[in-house]
Amino acid sequence: MSKTNPRFGGPVIFLNRNDINTDEIIPAKYLTEITKIALKPHLLEDLKLSGFDSKSKQLEKANVVITRSNFGCGSSREHAVWAFEVNGFNTVIGEKPIARIFRQNCYNCGILAIELPKEDISNIFRIAQHNHNTKIAFNNDLSEFTLLICDEADTKVLESKIFPFTLNDYDRSLIGTGGWLNYADKCY
Repeated sequence: MSKTNPRFGGPVIFLNRNDINTDEIIPAKYLTEITKIALKPHLLEDLKLSGFDSKSKQLEKANVVITRSNFGCGSSREHAVWAFEVNGFNTVIGEKPIARIFRQNCYNCGILAIELPKEDISNIFRIAQHNHNTKIAFNNDLSEFTLLICDEADTKVLESKIFPFTLNDYDRSLIGTGGWLNYADKCY
């Protein structure tokens, strides 16, 4: 693997279900909050998923979400992405398609959103199914990432696999500058 990109990647949380909607990501009752930080403790609190706990240490440590198709569907609110952003997430990897508006809101906030074919996502879930110490590392030009399965002590890589992906030039520019506001300051 070439030099890695430190802005993206890290520990992974797996959400193994299709159609996780924005109400499950951040419940509508919190949409009156006026700061992003107020959303922080409520990320995924209404998500019903076997074995998932929104108050787990694993979620607290994660920087990457890996999920199934149509992630972020439902209402077209930015709050869902803001809740991930304020909790330190920098990457969402999902089966094609990730909900279009959610995906664009990720780029607008400087969060990398990657869509992969169903076979690749299924392979990632299969490889990592029994390991809670899974990480993602990106190459420097953001054209591929490496799935790393590490031992519990985080001292040894037990398995690794590379997954290529593509980004269009505009989305690459958005995440490269840290989101829409930084992009607009730089370009306009």
